[in-house]
Amino acid sequence: MTTQIPETKKSGGIRDLGKMFGSGQSTGRQFGILGALVVIIILFEILTGGKTLEPVNLINLVNQNAYVLILAIGMVMVIIAGHIDLSVGSVAAVVGIIVAKSMQDWHLPWPLAIILGLLVGCAIGAWQGWWVAYVGVPAFIVTLAGMLIFRGLNQAIGNANTIPVPDGFTYIGGGFLPDWGPDFGYNNSTLLLGLIIAVVIAVAEWRKRRTQTKMGSEKAPLWVSVFKVVVIDAVVIYAAFLFAGGRIGTSFPVSGVILGILVILYSFITRSTIFGRHIYAVGGNWHAAELSGVKIKRINFFVMMNMSVLAALAGMVAVARSISSGPQDGLGWELDAIAAVFIGGAAVSGGIGTVAGSIIGGLVIAVLNNGLQLLSVTSDRVQIIKGLVLLVAVGIDVYSKRRGGASLIGRFSRKDKSADAAGADQPTVEPSADEPEATSRSLSS
Repeated sequence: MTTQIPETKKSGGIRDLGKMFGSGQSTGRQFGILGALVVIIILFEILTGGKTLEPVNLINLVNQNAYVLILAIGMVMVIIAGHIDLSVGSVAAVVGIIVAKSMQDWHLPWPLAIILGLLVGCAIGAWQGWWVAYVGVPAFIVTLAGMLIFRGLNQAIGNANTIPVPDGFTYIGGGFLPDWGPDFGYNNSTLLLGLIIAVVIAVAEWRKRRTQTKMGSEKAPLWVSVFKVVVIDAVVIYAAFLFAGGRIGTSFPVSGVILGILVILYSFITRSTIFGRHIYAVGGNWHAAELSGVKIKRINFFVMMNMSVLAALAGMVAVARSISSGPQDGLGWELDAIAAVFIGGAAVSGGIGTVAGSIIGGLVIAVLNNGLQLLSVTSDRVQIIKGLVLLVAVGIDVYSKRRGGASLIGRFSRKDKSADAAGADQPTVEPSADEPEATSRSLSS
């Protein structure tokens, strides 16, 4: 009788470093696009003579792109579920004009106007979600119709005019963290925010390792966790000093704070709640999810309604920054949001994607726009470059899925292909048209 010696798992070097942000397709692509973002920033920092990382430029970068990143948070959930939303720009525009008119004509206080805008976004999302989830019309068609309907409503309500908004409302889109305490030459609120984030990152990593130890699950080597915390905290502290060192009266934008809160909230929802996992299940294999008891119609309804609520918020942030609402608001926003999600590692077929990855993808677009503008590149060439970046990102995703691979980092850290081979041998189950949830996903995918 021969005794089999268990195969030892290879460790060390790039294999362990690949565990820094987890494992799997989504995290592998997220790691790759993060590296690409760093390279792009360094490249433009050199080409622009140091203008890219100047405090004034960074502050403008956040203010100018916060609305797109907010849209990307909702869009990634829509795409994970296997849908697409083409109406977000028009929804943002019609909410912006309604909020502006409510404050100008009805003299509604700006806090109540914000609540009104969110309620309008919720109603629009419920309307579109009902068509997608319960009628079975594909989301592409529903939101394409919505894009036309709400663009027309925006122009009809505002009579194609520009409507100004009061100063108090502009704080959510153009305001900054206040300064206080002794004058060190930096904004103390921004420095404190950076310190809090750095501590939270370290504590979160420590709690994660402690939980993994209690559960007996595999975890990255200690040096990898320490390296991860040191690198991320160094970036956070450095960014805090940059934002805090801007010209007097500026600091980290309030729109960036709103964005950060949304990233934390929706990352928790998608990663740590049953509802979030159901969204991935619907996008990955809707029929298997249905057989497992997932309420597919409710999931589809929620992701569409949630997208419109975030579009309403994005529209109000953009209006607050520009201090007025006009007929050109929201044009092309849906394209930037979709591009951010796909560049950030989401799969075209659904079931794969992360909130953090979408934010990184959005930052790639933002830095590209900003850097090319600093280099005085014409707008037509900027559009061409952005289109090529999107095409290459999605092409890599499709090519990787066909070959059964995840990413460069994923190939270094992957143990074997037995799981993929086993999955490939599983039979395909065809949905039955007479099942109660069948039309919810099959017609709207």
